[in-house]
Amino acid sequence: MKRITVIFTAVILLLCLVPSAGMALLGPSAARANEIAPAEPELFSRDGEFNAELLSDTAEYLDESFYLRQELITLWARVKALFGQSTESGVVLGSDGWLYYADELADFTGTEPLSERELFAAARNLALMSEYVEGLGARFVFTIAPNKSSLYPEHMPELARSGAATDAERLAEALEAEGVEYLDLFELFRSRSETLYFEHDSHWTSRGAALAADAINSVLGAASAYGGGYEYETRQHTGDLYEMLYPAGTDRETDDVPTALGFSQGEGIRPDSITIDTTGSGSGSLLMFRDSFGELLYPFMAASWAEARFSRQSVYDLTTAAELGSDAVVVELVERNLFWLCEQRAVFPAPERSLDAAGAHPGSASLALDDGTEGYHHLYGTVGDGIDADSPVYIAYNGTYYEALIASEDFSATLPGSGGGEYGVYWYSDGILTRADLSI
Repeated sequence: MKRITVIFTAVILLLCLVPSAGMALLGPSAARANEIAPAEPELFSRDGEFNAELLSDTAEYLDESFYLRQELITLWARVKALFGQSTESGVVLGSDGWLYYADELADFTGTEPLSERELFAAARNLALMSEYVEGLGARFVFTIAPNKSSLYPEHMPELARSGAATDAERLAEALEAEGVEYLDLFELFRSRSETLYFEHDSHWTSRGAALAADAINSVLGAASAYGGGYEYETRQHTGDLYEMLYPAGTDRETDDVPTALGFSQGEGIRPDSITIDTTGSGSGSLLMFRDSFGELLYPFMAASWAEARFSRQSVYDLTTAAELGSDAVVVELVERNLFWLCEQRAVFPAPERSLDAAGAHPGSASLALDDGTEGYHHLYGTVGDGIDADSPVYIAYNGTYYEALIASEDFSATLPGSGGGEYGVYWYSDGILTRADLSI
């Protein structure tokens, strides 16, 4: 009995040594799909001082880099999946092996809808963007890439749903009222019998991207018929959600990747590059702001235009359309991130407005200058409590009124000149025009 105990103890100790010994002999494990590889701990900081956080840095490095880490994470995830539980907070386990992105849950259940103010801000900001682009003589189109759970809910877990209109549906209504050209991809995808999203990924397939490209190009009058077929090569695809959950897993899906689209791009360009400039076989110039759904979408779009720029910048810089002489501007945004429309900054000269400011009630607001561009200065600020849900924000400067971009109580604007001096900020509170005079 004593010998068995010794052997058992020795085996356990040897197993405990495997992660550290393997790391020493074979190197650290690679980072998971949603992780950044940890930096090796350093004895001294860059300025030559002793690193007081050396022990904690070392512990963190070992915890995230030990040998067989990915394999053990995958094994544990497989075990938990047998009981219908996900080990990754960002991944929801569906039926029949389907995986969903957890950030879609709020949209799916309807538990965290945009407030009326946020909805108005999103629609109004897009209306201002459209007004500027159309003032350049170009077309403006906004479209939403549907959440996977919105198109294929049959594999989602049984969850209580509010039954209310979704944010995408509410925004579509608001955009119609604002006169913004909106392309509805929900109805288009739901009309197709084939599955156009990956089972293990949060995005559409190449065939789904082709369908979306046809729809966008059709609205803009560009030649496009990818949905009817294109030259392709069937390749293995590892889903982003699958890789997050099972980093050492080997299950793969397939995707029909286009191989003969007529466009060219610069050296070193990747689908996730922040800026992609292309030359295609179509006609006209396109500027497209896109998110990760654009990685499979942009090749189809690029081939349909003579020139195109695809941007993943966190700022919608519409002045680029003026610089490039774009004939069309498209903004594509996934359903789960619609709140970005009242958070993500857009850059273009604020439109001038007429305003009868006589009798405006006094109120409070803050205002500050931000970095500007040549001939313009950027402002941002906050109005006091009580702004109406459907209230624009106006800024008076040098005798002219301008309409600002809005986000709840916050606002921002790009105004002519170097900035500074006297400003007036106007908004409606309980239907009454309210004013704050500010000096910078």
